Amino acid sequence: MASNTTQRVPLRERRPSVGAPLVDIQGGVAPAGVSRPKHKRTLTGFGPGEIKNVEASIPEPQRKAWLAHQTSGFKDKDGFETEVVRHVETTLARSMYNCDEQAAYSACSLAFRDRLILEWNRTQQRQTFADSKRVYYLSLEFLMGRALDNAMLNIGQKDVAKAGLAELGFRIEDVIEQEHDAALGNGGLGRLAACFLDSLASLNYSAWGYGLRYRYGIFKQEIIDGYQVEVPDYWLDFNPWEFPRHDVTVDIQFYGHVTKRTDDNGKTIATWEGGEIVKAVAYDVPIPGYATPSTNNLRLWSSKAASGEFDFQKFNSGDYENSVADQQRAETISAVLYPNDNLDRGKELRLKQQYFWVAASLYDIVRRFKKSRRAWKEFPDQVAIQLNDTHPTLAVVELQRILVDLEGLDWEEAWNIVTNTFGYTNHTVLPEALEKWSVPLFQHLLPRHLQLIYDINLFFLQSVERKFPKDREMLARVSIIEESQPKMVRMAHLAIVGSHKVNGVAELHSDLIKTTIFKDFVEVFGPDKFTNVTNGITPRRWLHQANPRLSELISSKTGSQNFLKDLTELAKIEHYKDDKAFRKEWAEIKYANKVRLAKHIKKTTGVDVNPSALFDVQVKRIHEYKRQQMNIFGVIHRYLTLKSLSPEERKKFQPRVSIFGGKAAPGYWMAKQIIHLINAVGAVVNNDKDIGDLLKVIFLEDYNVSKAEMIIPASDLSEHISTAGTEASGTSNMKFVLNGGLIIGTCDGANIEITREIGEQNIFLFGNLAEDVEDIRHNHTYGSYTVDPDLVKVFEAIEKGTFGEPNDFMGMISAVRDHGDFYLVSDDFHSYIETQELVDKAYRDQEGWITKSIESVARMGFFSSDRCINEYAEGIWNIEPLAVKDQ
Repeated sequence: MASNTTQRVPLRERRPSVGAPLVDIQGGVAPAGVSRPKHKRTLTGFGPGEIKNVEASIPEPQRKAWLAHQTSGFKDKDGFETEVVRHVETTLARSMYNCDEQAAYSACSLAFRDRLILEWNRTQQRQTFADSKRVYYLSLEFLMGRALDNAMLNIGQKDVAKAGLAELGFRIEDVIEQEHDAALGNGGLGRLAACFLDSLASLNYSAWGYGLRYRYGIFKQEIIDGYQVEVPDYWLDFNPWEFPRHDVTVDIQFYGHVTKRTDDNGKTIATWEGGEIVKAVAYDVPIPGYATPSTNNLRLWSSKAASGEFDFQKFNSGDYENSVADQQRAETISAVLYPNDNLDRGKELRLKQQYFWVAASLYDIVRRFKKSRRAWKEFPDQVAIQLNDTHPTLAVVELQRILVDLEGLDWEEAWNIVTNTFGYTNHTVLPEALEKWSVPLFQHLLPRHLQLIYDINLFFLQSVERKFPKDREMLARVSIIEESQPKMVRMAHLAIVGSHKVNGVAELHSDLIKTTIFKDFVEVFGPDKFTNVTNGITPRRWLHQANPRLSELISSKTGSQNFLKDLTELAKIEHYKDDKAFRKEWAEIKYANKVRLAKHIKKTTGVDVNPSALFDVQVKRIHEYKRQQMNIFGVIHRYLTLKSLSPEERKKFQPRVSIFGGKAAPGYWMAKQIIHLINAVGAVVNNDKDIGDLLKVIFLEDYNVSKAEMIIPASDLSEHISTAGTEASGTSNMKFVLNGGLIIGTCDGANIEITREIGEQNIFLFGNLAEDVEDIRHNHTYGSYTVDPDLVKVFEAIEKGTFGEPNDFMGMISAVRDHGDFYLVSDDFHSYIETQELVDKAYRDQEGWITKSIESVARMGFFSSDRCINEYAEGIWNIEPLAVKDQ
């Protein structure tokens, strides 16, 4: 927006540097105290009152000129082609003679980005004018996937782009393939956050996401000689979907010390001084809603040295390495998702990362609120902040620090505002997965925050003591500070105490947290503070984008694409489950998806797989509780069985392709061993001429959202086999079923609700129940324990070197045989093998299988992330969608 206000800038004011900054100068060669100038906010981010004043201050002729020349995005094929060619020739400085697929992707993305920007600006203005409550979703991960295909579909212009690119000589599929996945997450936590952003925009809620802009992602996974090797993920080499906001910077403080003084009114004033400053720079990513002009914002923070990226004085004195040391140290904060915390320095970097992100986000949120000039008590009426797991819990303490130390509010008044602002989503029932940080680390890195945590804890424990005056043990159990050596800060306890609502993400999970890990807090706060919001997925990406032919078939029977906004409309297709033509096309779509995946497997691994075989898929983060080890033990059992049969008997066996994918955390030794065993088994099985197509074992490296969009529509069976009571929800189970695949799984997480919706006849459940797990573990330790006989044979095959050096896999075997089998692999193995036999039998009856597949998809209407967001909005955030006029 143009304004003549820029004329008021004093003429002699130094302009902010945009190149190498000046630094503090020593000695007498320059004036004292010359330092890097601070960035000044430009005229963006107005409050509703300010924007009207600025608009009124613009002279009428100037305003008319702007309005006359306002840009508009392309509307048709010709307009799209014009934009693409313009970007190829001017932005990329190429021509039709040297425009390759990468350049076509770049130009196409920029054409769509230009359209998104216009809606993005209008959405932000509309939300500012409405001045209604906003929700801020804080997540350390946002596993977004590719943006171009999503933008095309959400804007409704994919057909236009397809035709336009074809005329310019490109296949749209080849162009889309050029995009790197945004490396902002690893697992279900990040993908859930991405689905939620899609739903928030599609449902017209005023919402922002806040995360970190990881320079190298978590890592790019390569499989070398069967081992996982981590290499940097250079996903930011070209990223047209982000906008650097160099005028939106926040100084973030670390280390230092706290001084306290008493003011004239007898109030204690704490000041955090000294230490190190790191600058947070904002990068914005537009999030388009589906079939709506609403385009929300994801703000990602990148770390830079506050002193500038280059120290000229050190360079001039010959200290070349240290001339960039500050910048290198600062940039490590946002370099990698989940730095390896096996070392103390890794732990410090993780905590630093978390504080950097929440402090920058809180500064931004508070700045936006203060422009409304409302009283502080209205903050929770204007702001809802959702903590996605414990990673952003420091936001609770940071907001208290801002209100007490910087804004001068009374402690209790500030705490009342804080607790009414935050909601906390818990994602695990595993006590060891609940974050804890040592008190000495806090004291060193965030001294003021440690003081506030002790204040919060004292305030909380005093209220508990009043309620349970004789229960000293209760005080120890619920305390935010764990009395261990060293003392630890329990972040989950802090998140509960600092939030007005705590939710689990599936019915079983929400019940378990209330009866196990957070049982005492239910007694303290009452059951109403704890609620359930079962996870969901966006059908736009996981059906419409990932499986376009199935989406088209469904819309031909439901009468429209409304099911993408109201997933319960899927129920209409159940009327066609006996329709021969419908069933035939349903089966053909699944087969075509399997052929596509088979080609990818051949291209990336060199292994030929038969698309007519049963495709059995387990793709997710590699973790012992998810039990990929049980799956590969089951594969070995299948292989041993096949080897024991005669060639004639083998012909009766159901051919199967076992497909694995997923990353192991760099410091998680056992998970890496599981990956090695999968690849070792594959190397033997895939080259065994006796077995041929009857069994193949595939590990697809570097599993990400784009690969999921190819794998999920091709699955016949997917494995969700976590130890009962360990998986909070899972969302990949929903994606597989929505694409017509069946599930083999335990009674865990959302599997239970999926069973309730689709019917027991359409899912293959096995294994022990959550309520029995503790008793079984107790019996392993104190009673008699024998390993399942079939599993013993599997272990014997591994130990005699069938799949390579046995010592490489002994950790997995001894975990089951010698160390208590914590994840109940042996206890569930017999049930697992029997259920896999039922799967084989069911798959041979292809007509029955197709019926199960159609019924399952038709009954998945409950598992939409739109339903989740509406439940959060009503039950936790108390926000309404913003009315939007169709454009």
